[in-house]
Amino acid sequence: MTKTSKLIESIRTNPKTVRFDEACKIAVKMGFIYSGGKGLHQVFKRTNEPVQLNFQNRNGYIPYYQAVQLIAMLEKYEVGL
Repeated sequence: MTKTSKLIESIRTNPKTVRFDEACKIAVKMGFIYSGGKGLHQVFKRTNEPVQLNFQNRNGYIPYYQAVQLIAMLEKYEVGL
């Protein structure tokens, strides 16, 4: 099992404890591109994907609802990771 697949499994099993930097890393691996943000927020977009990922850094972690959005994108784009 690779490091990335272990990280993805960890995100799926514990969505309340997803680290901000790990969420950003996985978004980039899925083909999302950093497109800015203000303050503690970072926004990631992907070509031909209407949904963007917006992560907020709360003491090193992202909020639960943002982890759920990340998991939904993992379900859609995990092929090739």
